[in-house]
Amino acid sequence: MRLEFTKMHGLGNDFVVIDGIRQNVRLDEPTLRHLADRHFGIGCDQILLVEPPGDPAQALFRYRIFNADGSEVEQCGNGARCFARFVREQGLTEAREIPVETLGGRIVLHVEDDEQVRVDMGRPEFAPARIPLLAEAEADAYTLDVQGHSITLGAVSMGNPHAVILVDDVASAPVHEIGPIIERHASFPRRVNVGFAALRDRGHVDLRVFERGVGETLACGSGAAAAMAVLRRRGLVDDNLEATLPGGTLVLSWTGQAEAPVWLTGPATTVFNGWIDL
Repeated sequence: MRLEFTKMHGLGNDFVVIDGIRQNVRLDEPTLRHLADRHFGIGCDQILLVEPPGDPAQALFRYRIFNADGSEVEQCGNGARCFARFVREQGLTEAREIPVETLGGRIVLHVEDDEQVRVDMGRPEFAPARIPLLAEAEADAYTLDVQGHSITLGAVSMGNPHAVILVDDVASAPVHEIGPIIERHASFPRRVNVGFAALRDRGHVDLRVFERGVGETLACGSGAAAAMAVLRRRGLVDDNLEATLPGGTLVLSWTGQAEAPVWLTGPATTVFNGWIDL
């Protein structure tokens, strides 16, 4: 099978984007892992698949996200921006407001005049059952036992599960030591993305994210939205926040109201188009 694709990135968080509307696509787990392999495949953090929507009255496309390990996940904010840029560049739509179906629910992508993409990431879900998190009651913070040490973290779903840990400095944060342990902690039955956040002030946060099924990435849009939600709920930041990740800066806004969505704005970049024989 010859598969056409586009390589894209959002602040260094890189993707293989595949048009599943104009070509027949069969992606099983070994194929997904091969595509993501940086030595023997194309190389990426995630594979994004464009498909027709299940309900054309509610969405223009279905947006599917697969991690480098072949697992399908619910949400990816950087991927969503690339998705919006892709469907316009490929002539699949001329719309600048693009509703899409995801495994985590319907989201809306807005392409601005400067071609940056603003994403309605949906409302944060803090109820443990919605994350999911095994906890007796909803709380601003939870304590986990990690190899005999108590780790305090916030937890939220942004369509996918996130844990957010406050640290003094992201450069020295134990991302690779405890990130994979918390990712697979028994308290998170569907695993979890782990963010390490250091506050500069009420409008700025530094962030590193260990992504579920991928490892640390240069940027994580849903991770930035999760950090905004957890920190805003605790009253540590204002309604507008800049999140600086290793790959660059994302802009977020959330009023803190229960029914309000988190908004995420940032760039999306096309690197090259190609094909691969599978």
